[in-house]
Amino acid sequence: MRDGRAATGAPKLSRRNLLRWSGAASSLAFLPLTARAAATEPVYRDPRAPIDRRVRDLMSRMTLDEKIAQLVTLSRRKREVMDAALAFDSVKADAAHPHGIGQIARPSDRGGAATADNSAADGTGRWRRPANTIAFVNAAQKWARERTRLGIPILFHEEALHGYMAPEATSFPQAIALAGTFDRGLMQRVSAVIGREVRAHGTVLALSPVVDIARDPRWGRIEETFGEDAYLCGEMGVAAVRGLQGDSKILAPGKVFATLKHMTGHGQPESGVNVAPAPLAERELRERFFPPFRKVVAQTAVAAVMPSYNEIDGVPSHANRWLLGDVLRGEWGFDGAIVSDYAAIGELATFHKVAPDLAGAAHLALLAGVDCDLPDGEAYGGLAAQVRAGKVPMALIDRACRHMLTLKFRAGLFEAGPVDPRAATRLTANGEALALAREAAEKAITLLTNDGTLPLTPGAHKRVAVIGPNAAIARLGGYSSIPRNPVSLLEGVRARLAGKAEVVHAQGVFITQSEDRSANEILLADPARNRQLIEEAAALARTADVILLAIGDTEQTSREGYAKNHLGDRADLDLVGEQNELFAAMKATGKPVVVVAINGRPPSWPAVAAGANAMLECWYMGQEGGHAMAAALFGDVNPGGKLPVSVARHVGQVPVYYDAKPSARRGYLFESTDPLFPFGHGLSYTRFELGKPRLSAPRIGVGGSVTVEVDVANVGERTGDEVLQLYIRDQVASVTQPIKALRGFERVTLRPGERRTVKLELGPDAFAIWNDQMKEVVEPGVFEIMTGPDSRNLRAVTLEIA
Repeated sequence: MRDGRAATGAPKLSRRNLLRWSGAASSLAFLPLTARAAATEPVYRDPRAPIDRRVRDLMSRMTLDEKIAQLVTLSRRKREVMDAALAFDSVKADAAHPHGIGQIARPSDRGGAATADNSAADGTGRWRRPANTIAFVNAAQKWARERTRLGIPILFHEEALHGYMAPEATSFPQAIALAGTFDRGLMQRVSAVIGREVRAHGTVLALSPVVDIARDPRWGRIEETFGEDAYLCGEMGVAAVRGLQGDSKILAPGKVFATLKHMTGHGQPESGVNVAPAPLAERELRERFFPPFRKVVAQTAVAAVMPSYNEIDGVPSHANRWLLGDVLRGEWGFDGAIVSDYAAIGELATFHKVAPDLAGAAHLALLAGVDCDLPDGEAYGGLAAQVRAGKVPMALIDRACRHMLTLKFRAGLFEAGPVDPRAATRLTANGEALALAREAAEKAITLLTNDGTLPLTPGAHKRVAVIGPNAAIARLGGYSSIPRNPVSLLEGVRARLAGKAEVVHAQGVFITQSEDRSANEILLADPARNRQLIEEAAALARTADVILLAIGDTEQTSREGYAKNHLGDRADLDLVGEQNELFAAMKATGKPVVVVAINGRPPSWPAVAAGANAMLECWYMGQEGGHAMAAALFGDVNPGGKLPVSVARHVGQVPVYYDAKPSARRGYLFESTDPLFPFGHGLSYTRFELGKPRLSAPRIGVGGSVTVEVDVANVGERTGDEVLQLYIRDQVASVTQPIKALRGFERVTLRPGERRTVKLELGPDAFAIWNDQMKEVVEPGVFEIMTGPDSRNLRAVTLEIA
C-alpha cells in the first residue's frame, strides 16, 4: 500500500530508480539554475500543470493517514487546534493533526456546530468578529502550508443560505422569500454578493443552495427551500449557483463553490417530521424530486452535492449507491465532491440502524460515494484501521481523496495568499449589498388579500398603531447570524412616517418565553399574561386610525429539528399561542386591520385571511425588511411577489401542492379541497390584463420546440410587476401526469398603460415524462398550454405533438 512509504514520501532506492535519477541529473546539469529549480519542483506545486496531473502527483506522495486526513473535518474539534484565547495554535495542531487537516467547518463560529448527537445549546453562536475569523483562517493556512509534510491547504466551509452566516455580514430575505420573487436575475445577484462576502473572509465552499422541493408545511425547514415546485426550485437553484461560483469549475476571485442540498426527498418527510423516511417511488423521484438537482448539475459547474438525512425505500441517502453513484455521478455526470450532512454518516449506525457501529457506517458511506465527513470526521477518522485490517479497500480512500483534492486545486488554494481583512471590510455589508438586500425584500413581499385599504397614504392616518409579537423585532429566520443594524417593521414605519403621523406600539402577545433560537426546549408564552397584553393592545388600538398587526412565527416555532431534544416541526399549521385572539381583538376595535405576516412556514391562518382588511406575506425579510415592509404598506413599492407554495386551509389537507394527479382532491365531507391561497398567487396595487397564449406552431414533432407568446398589459394607475406563469398538461399519457405543471415564468415591470409581449420557449425537456418502462421520453399526444398570473386563473390553448 502507498502508506508503507517512509515518512519523507521517498520511494525505495531500486536500481531502476537510481538509473532514472542519474539520467535526470545529467539532463539538469545543462539547465539554468532557475530552470533546474522548476524542474525539480513537484508537479502538484506547478499551477501550470493540469489539475488531474497535480492530483495524481500529490496522491502518489501521500500516506494513508494523510489521505484520510483530507476526508475529515473539524467543527467542535476546532478546540484541538485553538489556544486559550481561541486563536489558532500551530503547536497544538502539530500534535493533534500531524497528517494535516482536510477541512474546517465554519471558521466564523468558535464553538462548533450542534448536531443530533451533541445538541447542547452552547454549541453554536460564539461568533468571531470578522477580523478574528480572517486571522484564524490565515494562521491555519500558514500552518498547513509550512508545517505539514506536503503543505496541503485546508478547505474551509460556511453556511450561506440567505447570507454569509457570520457577524456583520449582509442578511438577505430567507430562501422561501427569495423564491417568491420569481426573479432569476435577482437571485443570481443576491448570491453573488453572498459569495463575495464569504470569500472575503477566507472560505471557498458555501453550503448552499437548498433545492429540495418542500411538500409538507409541518416541516420546520420549509423556509430554507425555494418552495414546492420542481421547475421553480431548479431555476432558482441554477441562478443561485451561478451567482455564488460563476460558470467555471475553476474558482474565480470573489466566488465560492456551491453545495447542492439535500439529495433528496428531504422536503416531504413522513408525518412532516425532519429526517423521517421519504416514502417515494422511483418515478416520483425522477419526475418531482430529482429535476432541480439534475438541472443544476447540467446547467452549472456546481462543485459539491450534499445527500439528505432521510431514507428512500429503506436506504438512507448517505448509504445509497444507486442515488449517489448510478444517478448523480453516472447518469448526470457529476464530477465534484459529495459532502456529508452534519453527523449523517454516524447516523447510519445510531439513527437508521443500517450499520452496527461508526466503522460500519463509514464503510457504507464511502461505498456510496460520500467523500468527506462533516462536521467532525467522527466516522471517517477511523478508516485507517479498517484499511490496514483489509476491511476497506484502498481504492475507496483514493476515490474520495481525489475528489477533495481536486476541489482544493480548482479553488486555487495551493496558490492563494493570506486574506486581507481590509478588503473584507470594504466588501462586506457595504452600500451596494444593503441596497440589494432592500431590493430583494421589496420584491419578495406578496399581497395576499386587499379590500382597498392598501396602499396607505403617508399622513392620511394621524395615529398608526404597530402591534404584535413581530412588530419590534427584525426576524431573520434560520441560518442567520447578527447583521449590522437590522430594521424591524416598527422602525421602518417610524422612519417612513417621521413628521407625518404618530406611530404607537404595543406588544400584543409574546409567542414563546425566549428569543434564544439555539435553545433546545421551546416553551410557549404564558396565556394569562398574553391576554392581559391583548387588552392593553386593544385599548391602544382604539385610539389609532389604522392597525398594522405583525404576527406569525419566530425562529423557535419554525426551524430545523435536528435532534429529539431540539424539535422544529409542528402538527398544527395555524398561528401559535394567543395570536388568533389578538387578531380578533384588533378586529373588534372596528379599525382597519392590515396583517403583516412575518413567518417561516406558509400562513395557514383561515380566520386572519378571512377577516383582515389586507394581508401582506413578508416571510423573513432580512436586515432591510423593516424599510421594505413600510415601503409596501405606504405605496412606495407595489408588491409583486408570488407564493412559491400552496397554502393549506388546515393541516387535514396536507399534502396540498398544486400539481396533484387527476385522482387526487376528490373532496371532503364538510370541507373544501381548495387551498387557502394557490401556488403562484399574489395581488397588486394595479390591475393587469393577460391575453390568451399564442403558439408559434399548433403542432410539433417529439423533438421539437414551440414558442408561447402572451400579451401582458398594465391597465391600472400604478407601475407594477406581474409574473406570467406557464403551465402544461398532458391530456393522455402512458402513466398518470399532474393536472398542471409549471414550465416557465417571467416577471415583468410595466408602467400604467404599458403593454408587452412575453415570449417563453418550451423544448423537449418540458414535455418529457418517465413512461411505463421507466424511460424518459416525449410521447405523442395533445397538451394544454396554460398561462396566467397564478396556478388557478389560467387561459389555455392546445398543442399537438406528433
